[in-house]
Amino acid sequence: MPDTPLHYQTIAEVAARLQSGAISPVALTQAILDRIASLDGGLKSYATVMADQALTAARSAEREIAAGRYLGPLHGVPVAVKDLCFTRGVATMGGARVLRDFIPDFDGTVVQRLNAAGAIILGKLNLTEGAMAGYNPEFDIPINPWGADRWAGASSSGSGVATAAGLCYGSLGSDTGGSIRFPAAACGTVGIKPTWGRVSRYGVLALAESMDHVGPMTRSAADAGIMLQALAGHDPNDPTSLHTPVPDMLAGLGQGVNGIRIGVDERYIGDGVDAELAQAVLSGARLLESMGAQLTPVRMPETEDFSRAWAVLCSAEAAAAHRETFPSRAGEYGPWFRGWLELGHRHTAADYADANRQRLACNGILAGVFADIDVLVCPSMTTAPERVTPEELYGPMSAEEWTWGPFTIPFDFNGAPTISLPCGLNREGLPLSIQFVGQRLAEPLLVQIGDAYESATRHNLRPGV
Repeated sequence: MPDTPLHYQTIAEVAARLQSGAISPVALTQAILDRIASLDGGLKSYATVMADQALTAARSAEREIAAGRYLGPLHGVPVAVKDLCFTRGVATMGGARVLRDFIPDFDGTVVQRLNAAGAIILGKLNLTEGAMAGYNPEFDIPINPWGADRWAGASSSGSGVATAAGLCYGSLGSDTGGSIRFPAAACGTVGIKPTWGRVSRYGVLALAESMDHVGPMTRSAADAGIMLQALAGHDPNDPTSLHTPVPDMLAGLGQGVNGIRIGVDERYIGDGVDAELAQAVLSGARLLESMGAQLTPVRMPETEDFSRAWAVLCSAEAAAAHRETFPSRAGEYGPWFRGWLELGHRHTAADYADANRQRLACNGILAGVFADIDVLVCPSMTTAPERVTPEELYGPMSAEEWTWGPFTIPFDFNGAPTISLPCGLNREGLPLSIQFVGQRLAEPLLVQIGDAYESATRHNLRPGV
């Protein structure tokens, strides 16, 4: 849009300007680097700014575009990656003191694919320690641009903050229990958690490998589809990545929602959820119904037992992922994540087996829920971003904290794709979020629904920074 500041334009908008020569990759990259230098001292979204590498890549993109070798809509576009994605020659710390000196000698597959698409990687984004819920005291906590005392989401908080504040045009997050969807919801951005295996995890630090997903965080559904198009596809280095051909993620843009079957469980949407948020989600569903979608009543399972099972699986798998440094270097871990790893070590094989049984039961129930619908609508989290203190975020871990996630954990269990979108502001001026959950490999449909919803509501949000 012509009245939109450059830093808040979408990937699609700046891509058109880059391709036409109206703006150069170098000028665009320098503008965002200048914005990072001006604002990120307060927002603390970046762990490492890769200014020299970014400008070198931008100069290369400028030459390629000028020579007619345009690679597509990410060519010359500044993006950033969560600091658990390996970047050759650059620290990849995962928010952990124990990894502070870890410098990979290769790029993770997702970084390789962004580079191959011509994207300009600005740097590495802050996260919680080990991609769980608490921060190491030696690392910064990203600050939500909607309110300095408000939660910025879980582990991909730096990705949410940087994307929301116009410090990149898109970013990579990861989601094991909600860590793409929570920061997208808290910071007023879009996040896609792809089908498990749609995006390679090779060269990405693990939290819980059977549930880890990597996906894009952007300011529009179409932008998320653009990024996912570049990221998706089989990777021989990740045997869990899917061999399924990658479809056109943008094929449904402009096609609306006529005839799409949307599952609605008003109890699920409303129980334990802030009333203003629940109403916004239901209003979003009814809006899509007025545009031709079909609302279908469904019954979601109670999630409390599944959340406890998730805690067993996640903490035990995290203990396995950190076995080279924990407990041998336990003193280097922060109190929150140290408590999580200790929990993982206390679980028995029987505990893990029982939790996995509950996961399989959940997946079976969800298959029934989705038998006659195309997508499910629900919130991304139970409230707008709540007040939080650094003391809470640095730890120690609370025994109740692993029971959150009724709208996220079931879909990490079954690996279904989801999209989270802003659905307005509450009375306090804080972002609200709506989530659509699809069938396996339904990412193009989610982009289509997200784009239609955005076009009807114009809920693309900009914080006052």
